[in-house]
Amino acid sequence: MSYPRLHHRVQYSAALVASALLLASCQNPANREDKDTASATPTTTSSSTSMKKTSEASSTTSSSHSATSANSSATSSSTTSAKPSGSHATQRSEIEGHVVVLSTGGTIASTHDDKGAVVPTVKGSDLVDPLYSEFDRDKLELEVQDIANLDSSAMTLADTDKIITAVQEHLKRDDVDGVIVTHGTDSMEETAIALDTFHNSDKPVVLTGAMRPFDDDDPDGPENLAAAVETVTNPDYAGHGAFIAFGGKVIPARGAFKSDTEKADGFATNSQEKFPERPEPLKYAPLSDVRVDIITAYPGAPADLIEQSLAKGAQAIVIAGMGSGNIGPDLANAAMEAAKSVPVVLTSRVDHGPVEGIYGGAGGGATLADAGVIPSGNLRAPQARMLLAAAVATGTDAHKLFPTAK
Repeated sequence: MSYPRLHHRVQYSAALVASALLLASCQNPANREDKDTASATPTTTSSSTSMKKTSEASSTTSSSHSATSANSSATSSSTTSAKPSGSHATQRSEIEGHVVVLSTGGTIASTHDDKGAVVPTVKGSDLVDPLYSEFDRDKLELEVQDIANLDSSAMTLADTDKIITAVQEHLKRDDVDGVIVTHGTDSMEETAIALDTFHNSDKPVVLTGAMRPFDDDDPDGPENLAAAVETVTNPDYAGHGAFIAFGGKVIPARGAFKSDTEKADGFATNSQEKFPERPEPLKYAPLSDVRVDIITAYPGAPADLIEQSLAKGAQAIVIAGMGSGNIGPDLANAAMEAAKSVPVVLTSRVDHGPVEGIYGGAGGGATLADAGVIPSGNLRAPQARMLLAAAVATGTDAHKLFPTAK
């Protein structure tokens, strides 16, 4: 005996269930294309089983997006380089050299306190020693120096000065092949571009850190640090400044930004080149006495945001504008007036894309550029601030530090 009505109802119900499942899948953030990783080149690694285990969580995050990001990555595949997978890729046990590791704190060097809060507690030697399960101690010397133990959100320009000075001192040594800086992720992009701006050596500098603390059940710090060692000892990166090795990617300092608060591959870049154009390095001058303020634009933002900043002693200003670099007329008038006396850089609140000054009108980027406001190109507010601090400290024309976006 057949029941055609019942049969059709079952089919209809099954279709509803399938539609609901499809809708849920589309709405699940884990199944959406990740714009921050779409342009990244998947990395290769010679990691042994012991280090692979610690990196499984971070590799799973990026691999889940590989299929959906194929089309967008095709146009910018050179943006992010593969972890030493080029002509000089080497098995970790075969890597040779003398690398200085400067430990500054951050999540990579943090553990949970009795209240469950994450705080920096771990020495640099404790970060480095486990690496010798893969690297040969007889071939590779990792010299460790603890120069800070901070959450990077607490860093000041005085701390940045301390890191720059230490890096430059070690790079001058004939027996050192490169420098690694372990660093908190909150302000890693700032320290990276500060180091890059004053970097006048062919020896690479690589920053790394972690999204999960040292005592996590599955820490990502060990694999990130191992990748930094691979990068800093790879001749392909010599002569190209500073980099961030993180979450399976190697990112040039210029254009880098923290793109996620949780994901293991928490950094992205606006650079469209593996080795972007870098201005001539500046002769180092301390940054600690320089004040550069960041002002975020919004519809109806008043002029006194800039006026009060200058009144309080700002020596340069970064404006995080809307869209491709546009602000309201009141703020624009104040910005153009400020640009007559101090460097003013216009960037964007938007993560991706260049700021080039396209639109006219009272607060358009083109209008502002004509009045002396500097478009930031591929750089966002944190890095633009660091470049302005360097310009003020060294007496450099700020325009020279912001080449055309590429």
